[in-house]
Amino acid sequence: MDSKEIRKKYLEFYREKGHAVIPSSSLIPEKDSTLLFVNSGMFPLVPYLMGETHPEGKRLCNAQKCFRTDDIEEVGDMRHTTFFEMLGNWSLGDYFKKEQLNWIFQFLTEKVGLSPERLYVTVYRGNPEIGVEKDSESVEIWKGIFGKEGIEAKDVDFAERNGMQEGRIFYYPDGENWWSRTGSPDKMPIGEIGGPDSEVFYDMGEDLRRHENSPWKDSPCHINCDCGRFIEIANSVFIEFVKKEDGFHKLPQKNVDFGGGLERLAMIAQGKESVFECDLFLPIIRKIEQISSYKYRQKIRSFEVIADHVKAATFIIGDEKGVLPSNKGQGYFVRRLIRRAARHGKQLEIAGGSWLSKVAKEVVEIYGEAYPEIKKNSSFVCESIEKEETLFYKTLEKGLKEFEKLKKEKVITGQAAAFLYQTYGFPIELTEELADERGQAVDKKAFYREMEKHKDLSRELSAGVFKSGLADKEEKTVKFHTATHLLLAALRQVLGESVIQKGSNITSERLRFDFSYDRKLTKEEIEEVEKMVNKAIKKDMKVEKKEMPLKEAMDSGVLASFEEKYPSRVLVYSITDRKGNVFSNEICSGPHVGKTSELGAFKITKEEASSSGVRRIKAVLN
Repeated sequence: MDSKEIRKKYLEFYREKGHAVIPSSSLIPEKDSTLLFVNSGMFPLVPYLMGETHPEGKRLCNAQKCFRTDDIEEVGDMRHTTFFEMLGNWSLGDYFKKEQLNWIFQFLTEKVGLSPERLYVTVYRGNPEIGVEKDSESVEIWKGIFGKEGIEAKDVDFAERNGMQEGRIFYYPDGENWWSRTGSPDKMPIGEIGGPDSEVFYDMGEDLRRHENSPWKDSPCHINCDCGRFIEIANSVFIEFVKKEDGFHKLPQKNVDFGGGLERLAMIAQGKESVFECDLFLPIIRKIEQISSYKYRQKIRSFEVIADHVKAATFIIGDEKGVLPSNKGQGYFVRRLIRRAARHGKQLEIAGGSWLSKVAKEVVEIYGEAYPEIKKNSSFVCESIEKEETLFYKTLEKGLKEFEKLKKEKVITGQAAAFLYQTYGFPIELTEELADERGQAVDKKAFYREMEKHKDLSRELSAGVFKSGLADKEEKTVKFHTATHLLLAALRQVLGESVIQKGSNITSERLRFDFSYDRKLTKEEIEEVEKMVNKAIKKDMKVEKKEMPLKEAMDSGVLASFEEKYPSRVLVYSITDRKGNVFSNEICSGPHVGKTSELGAFKITKEEASSSGVRRIKAVLN
């Protein structure tokens, strides 16, 4: 059963259960600055899980594209990926545990064809400190489900300490069987929703710990351990709690939020031991084999890093709100993905440049039907990846020249390794590989100490700079700050609403403003932006400040930076004319002038490239 069939069967199964099939959301979050990328199917549905009415009803399902930055370093273990598809279904105050657990078991066994004997489940142990009891209700439901298959389902507690104990149902604590966007209950901010979950694991059939070299051979095996025998394939979250200042409270409605990784289901359905061997990855792996000097089994980690990272970069750049490589925010991760893939290409002895775009074309071929946006934007994706790859090789070449200066050293110091990283983008792994080829060692501990010093220094430097990029709070500086709000609003009107702020630096002499855009502005566009800002200044618009909850601000459509984490309450500055028409509306910490007429004449002095996909405007007030 290929992945297309699994995806189709899942959506058809839940459609027959009265669910509306909704499209995948963009990978770039809307109206939320707390997350760089959509990392789960539930994320776009949070308002409806909290009680808002969804236009499609109370039962929903979809296949959602997701990206998780935390898993970048984990890729290369045959299971972890940064980009994945999450099959999801939701009940917004409709059905609950009984229906959900029965249905997902039915889908896995009857539609995907998995053997009930190889399925194991987990439930929530409970936590008296937050007033949430052990999920015995789910245990009884699971016992009934397995019982119909003639399987005795023993429930077991503390498997992580005592092993399997012939169990089928296992209790686990907050860190394993409680789900919210921010993790366990103690990590949830005020206002966050979450609840206990019940996960389904598949027994891969071989206890890897039995091997004499296994690092797990002396520890008890349980389905949540790391030995590789069991793999999670489904997670039903019962979202019924919200965290408030005095503890956890029940939501007005009980919700179901289900997520199941398509890649893992495809791997198991196709009898593979690695997600990279299923049909969502295999054509990509084969393409890498064609252009490299190795086969997959010879260099597993490098193949998997390239396949995963190029896929993720293709989806992020090709998204309807696509992000280009840069040094900040979302763009930083795109750059990191492409450069990491290029570096592993060196390990595979892939000759010549511009090969990553060939891999990207395989991604488009696999997913173009399910996600038309990456097919529509395929040329743009390939061009963007090629540019970043070329830029990386130039940087790499300069770094190699610097590395050659160290050839007489027996041990490369932490300071030297940190310099290579900070100046030329050399990851410590690359420095180690190059050093090993010459019989040199690298002082890794000293490297990490140097990197911590660098972080501390950066924090100290940033602590001395006012928020919003202001160098000080002089009157002229404050005027320039208000002018940046007018500038961003004008740019979005002239160039389109895809333009977002990427940074600013404001002094009493001038403003410098970075924004997302992929080409040089024409003379006419610059003049139009300048004219629009000056028109707003002459209208003597009011600049008003209002404090409000973050959610209320985001729901109202204010502009916010995806690169900042905001508190639960924020300041919103709006600039409106005498008729009440809004020209600008942004989350900002201030300060600002009271009226635009205080600014004077606005003049753009320069428009130039700041980085890939980011332009920079410098302007003055006369």
